[in-house]
Amino acid sequence: MQPSPGQVAQTGEGMATGAFFIPDLCAPRSVFFMVLLVELMVLVYVLGASGLPAFDWEKLALCSLFVQWVVLLSAALVCGLRGVIRASSLPLVSLCCLLVVLAVTAVSSLAAWRLLPHFNNGSSQAWWLLRNLLVAAVLSGIMLRYFYLQQQLLVQKQQELQSRLDSLRAKIRPHFLFNTLNSIASLIVSRPEDAERAVEDLAELMRVSLQEHTRPTTVADEMRLCELYLAIEKLRLGDRLQVAWDVGRDVLELSMPSLILQPLVENAVYHGVAQLTAGGAIRVSVREDSGTVRALVENPVPETSARSGGHQMALENIRQRLAVLFAARGQLQTMQAGGVFRVELSYPLRDMV
Repeated sequence: MQPSPGQVAQTGEGMATGAFFIPDLCAPRSVFFMVLLVELMVLVYVLGASGLPAFDWEKLALCSLFVQWVVLLSAALVCGLRGVIRASSLPLVSLCCLLVVLAVTAVSSLAAWRLLPHFNNGSSQAWWLLRNLLVAAVLSGIMLRYFYLQQQLLVQKQQELQSRLDSLRAKIRPHFLFNTLNSIASLIVSRPEDAERAVEDLAELMRVSLQEHTRPTTVADEMRLCELYLAIEKLRLGDRLQVAWDVGRDVLELSMPSLILQPLVENAVYHGVAQLTAGGAIRVSVREDSGTVRALVENPVPETSARSGGHQMALENIRQRLAVLFAARGQLQTMQAGGVFRVELSYPLRDMV
């Protein structure tokens, strides 16, 4: 009954304002839990009414039939009304749901009174109907309150996740901008025309990176950031910097968290190729494997590096973002052997924060 954080962020079914809080009662998981919970309630009622030694199996069967009918029919009607009441205010949504349950209870009670003599135990039809309506009203109020509190808790959790993600993104930007400006500064005196072109590339790079909140980002978007950054570094490093891309067209439109691939490429340049006199080649690979996106960045590294601290900070930042977005299913692994540093990240294909 509870959607994932990513789904809450993307679907927006009244969550932003807190107006619409009724879950999808037609979902198989919701139906299963409703049937199970109702049957347990009926079992408790029959146990209390008949006692254990002389357990009334007939009453259990008839009460289960009646209560399950009322609950499932009410859930189906509320589910059908979701599209109509989605944009309504909280009181109106609650009132509509309550009226639906009471109407179904009233009609079902009258029908059961006439068709099932077992329910006619000497009391009048009016008292039978009033009792059922009061029970339905109390239980409906409890469930509506539960749905509302569940939705508020989910919204609060989503806001906390978004704040954490924003904080992690903010840590990446200054580091990235500092490295890029350093590259441009090295060109100003010796190659002013190249420096001017690098500034233009930087402006385009910042413009593209700032679009991350306007729509979901894709592999193609991250590749564009990487290409702009590498174009600036290429002006500084020249032929020392080589890049080999292994990205198929079939993965370009797959979802990818913003600013998660570019920092890996930046690290490959800053901590690897730029520190080697002869330079080297960076290999970037992105593929999809059974619903999981896997991105690999490989680069040559010197035997010792004075910049390893910044390297680990950036990797830890990305690792935390993957943990926030995908929990244990988002992973980042690193390995260094034979003068080559390899980092691979993987995450499931689904909606993201």
